[in-house]
Amino acid sequence: MVRQLADSKAADFSSYTYGKTEYLHIKSDDGLFDLPLTITYPTDFDKSKTYPVVFSIYGGPDAGTVKDTWKGTGNQYWANEGVIQVSADHRASGHFGKQGVAYMHRNLGHWEIIDYSTIVKWLKSQSWVAKNKVLITGHSYGGYMTCLAMTKAADVFDFGIAGAPVTSWELYDTHYTERWMDTPQDNPEGYKAGSVLTYANNYKGVLRIMHGDMDDNVHLQNTTQLVDKLTDRSVPFELMIYPGSRHGFDRSKSKYDFNERARFYYQYLLEKPLPKEFK
Repeated sequence: MVRQLADSKAADFSSYTYGKTEYLHIKSDDGLFDLPLTITYPTDFDKSKTYPVVFSIYGGPDAGTVKDTWKGTGNQYWANEGVIQVSADHRASGHFGKQGVAYMHRNLGHWEIIDYSTIVKWLKSQSWVAKNKVLITGHSYGGYMTCLAMTKAADVFDFGIAGAPVTSWELYDTHYTERWMDTPQDNPEGYKAGSVLTYANNYKGVLRIMHGDMDDNVHLQNTTQLVDKLTDRSVPFELMIYPGSRHGFDRSKSKYDFNERARFYYQYLLEKPLPKEFK
């Protein structure tokens, strides 16, 4: 510090307690990549205690979300409630250029879930993480990752909230899918390996699926086919269809959607009653 030109802190700044956010890297299982993530710790963080984790992702190719930047205060409510919040990117998220993105060619869903599992296994190896309370959540491609985590990687992840998930690439827009996967005729094994439906029999934990009935991007049939698989197995899951909503849920549904997310966190991660402001 040479000279302080200004200070934007409000007069009552010192009366607030913020959960610390840390930017770090975890080595991939094969040792080739340093996977980036941010962790926001609870405001009362104590390494001798254990805390649940919300693992928020997107996961699409060349579409990273982790940045070493100020995160604002939107994550502080859950920090005050004792929830660890994590955001992470995999090898093909764009941080490693074409070298990383090339791993996704004809192979969507494979390396993303391996890298996310590596990060969650590291988290669960920490003494301050509750071993059976890691929740993964995302929308669109993030919904796909969430459903895949709760099926293909169900031994690693415990809970999931998936918005508008792709569940099988045969059901998605060809101009996007075939850019990465080629056609189903040219790459049948890649489509099978990348489909959530392939791993539905592995499902365990609790998954909440949300979808707009007018979604013209990720069509509702994606969720319908997964629901068909899960109901055939008679396993518990949650489903919410938002009438009149497209790929982004109608604004009139926002409060309900937020309150239901809070209910899920309190019920499964915090195991305490939902505060009255969410009712």
